[in-house]
Amino acid sequence: MAKQEVPLKTLEQYLPDGSYHYVYEYLLRYGIHLTISKERTTILGDYRPAGQQEAHRISVNGNLNPYAFLITLLHEMAHLLVYEQFGNKVIPHGIEWKNVYVQLLKVFLDKKLFPEDVEKELLHTIQGPAATSCGEEQLMRVLQKYDHKQEGQLRVEQVLVGELFKTPDGRVFRKGQKLRKRHQAVEISKGAVYLFSGIYLVKKIQ
Repeated sequence: MAKQEVPLKTLEQYLPDGSYHYVYEYLLRYGIHLTISKERTTILGDYRPAGQQEAHRISVNGNLNPYAFLITLLHEMAHLLVYEQFGNKVIPHGIEWKNVYVQLLKVFLDKKLFPEDVEKELLHTIQGPAATSCGEEQLMRVLQKYDHKQEGQLRVEQVLVGELFKTPDGRVFRKGQKLRKRHQAVEISKGAVYLFSGIYLVKKIQ
C-alpha cells in the first residue's frame, strides 16, 4: 500500500484546529516516523515498533476527517507507549493498552479539540475502549458526519431490505435481514451471502 512520509509542517492540515502542537510534541518526544496511507478498508492505522536503527513507525489513512485522524493516531500512539514500557510481553489490546489509550484520550479531551457530539462518544469510549479504531459503531456514526461523502453514499443500515447497493469495489448486493449486529446481503453476480456492519458506506442503486 502506497504511503508517504508527512513533513511536520504539513501535518496540521490532517488534524483538528488547535491540536497540531500537542501532537507535534509527542512525535518529537518519541521519535515517531509518521506516514500517511491511502485508504485501507480493513484498518485505519497501524504501529510498528522501532528496530535497531529505525524509529517507531505509525501510519494513518489520509482520507480520514480530522477528528477520526486524531483518534486513530492516538490509538496507535497508545500501542507505542505500551511497547516502550512492556515490549512484546503483553497482548496488543489488553488492559495495559486500554489504560494508556484512555489516558491519551483524556489529555486531548481536556484540550476541547472535538465537537460536542464527538466528545460525548469519546467519553463513552473511555469506559471501555474497543480493540480497533472502527470497533465502536456509535462513535463511527458520529465521526462519519464530518466526512466528505460522495453523492448517493449512505450506510448499509440505511438501505431498506430488498434494495440494491454497490460497494466501493463495484460489487452489487441485495440487502437482506439484520442478523444480530450485522446486515445480511446477497452478491448479485455470484449469489454469495455476506454480512455487513451497519456503518459500512455504500451507494444505493435506484
